[in-house]
Amino acid sequence: GSLPTKFELAQNYPNHFNPSTIIRFELPKKTDVTLTVYNVLGQKVSTLFDGEKPAGKYEADWDGTSQTGVKVSSGMYFYKLVADGFVSTKKMLLVK
Repeated sequence: GSLPTKFELAQNYPNHFNPSTIIRFELPKKTDVTLTVYNVLGQKVSTLFDGEKPAGKYEADWDGTSQTGVKVSSGMYFYKLVADGFVSTKKMLLVK
């Protein structure tokens, strides 16, 4: 398909999820990207992407674990995409 024309962060699917979910995002140009998961207290749980990516459409799979591999508890989590001045945050719900 064609390249994206704007930065976009999609709602994760499925949402509510157990044990994993997919987060999709689009980049219209090559740029540094950070995709991070946070808990409701604003603490970083896991970094799914951190680095340069070419223009395109991407998927990140989050398996409900912390950066250290520990399964996190049920509850609401937020994921945040930062890329070339674009910032978008969405919420997701892990149900066990």
